[in-house]
Amino acid sequence: MSVLLAAEDLALAYGEVSVCRDIAFDIQPGEIVTLLGANGAGKSTTLRAVAGVLIPRAGAILLRGQDITRLPSHARADLGIALVPEGRHVFPYLTVRENLELGAFKHRRDHAKVRGLMDKMLAMFPRLAERAGQNAGTLSGGEQQMLALGRAMMSEPALLCLDEPSLGLAPRVAQDIFRTIRTINQEGTSVLLVEQNARYALDTASRGYVLQTGRIIASGPCASLREDMRVREAYLGRAAARVPQE
Repeated sequence: MSVLLAAEDLALAYGEVSVCRDIAFDIQPGEIVTLLGANGAGKSTTLRAVAGVLIPRAGAILLRGQDITRLPSHARADLGIALVPEGRHVFPYLTVRENLELGAFKHRRDHAKVRGLMDKMLAMFPRLAERAGQNAGTLSGGEQQMLALGRAMMSEPALLCLDEPSLGLAPRVAQDIFRTIRTINQEGTSVLLVEQNARYALDTASRGYVLQTGRIIASGPCASLREDMRVREAYLGRAAARVPQE
């Protein structure tokens, strides 16, 4: 199976402050891969580098074998990478429908396609359909997360990058969001997931990489990572690690 995305020996920094070093991982078509680690480990920074928000200081990012390391985020979106940022960042004074339309910018000349994608997203998120004419700023946190997901999927990405999708959500709402993420993946979209709730991440992904102070210290199938003492003690805590999968 060909690799969808590969990160090779990335060095990431904000100005003169080094954040990540020697980051290397890959994502196969159809996979959900998670980046695990404590706050400040470099997970979100790595995700931003994949999406083109942050250009690496060194190393390479390949999409289907094409070097996209220096490409800006809008060019990566055209190639099939979509980012749902931490905090959702919907446009509060635009309606739900207008937010979704912005996600389909690369299809803007194909009006029939945009209509079809809009219908698909409103069917996937019935609450958004009920609120299609409301300003996004009037939605609940869970509804805004649905909108951010739907907006990203309007570009028909090959790779969906998710940064803390459960942040600030009630457990039941977060569970609904993760069910939707699994559905999106089952329909063919690969997912790179950053999620502070390690249980959600390990229950959702097939493989994971564990970051600690900007370096990858462990990787493998999520079932194996769940039993790794470094993960159990540092990122899950012993009690959380013993919680069985649903």
